[in-house]
Amino acid sequence: MKFIVKPTLVAVAVMALAGCGGQEEAKPAVLETDAQKQAYGLGASIGSYMNNNLAEQEKFGVVLDKELLIAGFSESLQGKAQLEENEIREILMALDQEVNEKKQAAAALESEKNISAGQAFLDENAKVEGVSVTESGLQYQVLTAAEGASPLATDTVKVHYKGTLIDGTTFDSSYDRGQPIEFPLNGVIPGWTEGVQLMNVGSKYKFVIPSNLAYGPNGTGPIPGNATLVFEVELLDIVTPEAPEADHGH
Repeated sequence: MKFIVKPTLVAVAVMALAGCGGQEEAKPAVLETDAQKQAYGLGASIGSYMNNNLAEQEKFGVVLDKELLIAGFSESLQGKAQLEENEIREILMALDQEVNEKKQAAAALESEKNISAGQAFLDENAKVEGVSVTESGLQYQVLTAAEGASPLATDTVKVHYKGTLIDGTTFDSSYDRGQPIEFPLNGVIPGWTEGVQLMNVGSKYKFVIPSNLAYGPNGTGPIPGNATLVFEVELLDIVTPEAPEADHGH
């Protein structure tokens, strides 16, 4: 495991030095030479990173005393650190473990809440006129009907789509990017593989996908664990693979 916490806390001290105490009396940094700009730029980059890092830690109840951070930074620069290097390493590894455990506990709690919230949403949505529920639990509603062909799981499709959480938060949208997407239908989440096969080219459907047909307990990116997902999908085309060119050399 790469050890990255130690420079992180040095960075906190750099940020704290710049942001705590004596702000009104502090003179602006002189940035005239390249060397001055390089030194300032390094400190600013570290400070910006650590500002985000500290804010993230505080979400989980881990708040560091900035005055002690300043003291540790200042004393270490003078070669007068009160803790030995191996002791610092152990302390910071324990801090890293504490933060990770709290993150995991918070994620597990959110995941449990998402199960009940998702089921309640599915139960209510199933009552909406025009909503059908498949044997797997996938819910779909025809927004725009069409008479085009329907894809097979082995087909590649071209779609426009918008994906939201049940609270309406958009986590992905090809409409926002201004470009449809093509993908093999058997290479996506099960809810998509099943649902898009129900569609006809030219149609638009709304899908409500239970978490077990989506990303499950782990989630992905902005999608939390056990999240029920809502998609509006427009099937634009079934992409036909280009036939290989004939070999005229023989």
